[in-house]
Amino acid sequence: MERGSNRLSVHRDEEMKHELQGLLRSGRPTRVEEWHDPEPYADDDPPVAGGPVTPGSDRGSVSSVRLDLARHLGRTSFPAGPRELSGVLRAQYAPDALVEALEPLPGGARYANAQELAEAVVRSAETGAEAPEERAPDA
Repeated sequence: MERGSNRLSVHRDEEMKHELQGLLRSGRPTRVEEWHDPEPYADDDPPVAGGPVTPGSDRGSVSSVRLDLARHLGRTSFPAGPRELSGVLRAQYAPDALVEALEPLPGGARYANAQELAEAVVRSAETGAEAPEERAPDA
């Protein structure tokens, strides 16, 4: 039996192996009390240094806007127009920048899912903040 510089007894060592067995087998924390575990980073968390993702920013790619929209809109929100979706976003306490991004979208448009809505929002932000029916006629 090798003792060396091990600070733990053989019994405590076996007890610790038993405690960690569930973690090692499952690959995730197995505690009942979640407050013991550190909160992991989520894949869709916006970068902290730059603030929230907004459609007009350089980080406002379709995928990041779609994730931000999907975080606040459920599947039952679609199909719907931008005015209905703005109401749902406000009811879900979405950031004002996200709600305001839907304002320039045409009122008669209908979106079947968050992907279509995100594409329209990003396209609208890239081309300008004017709605198609409010643009001045070309001379």
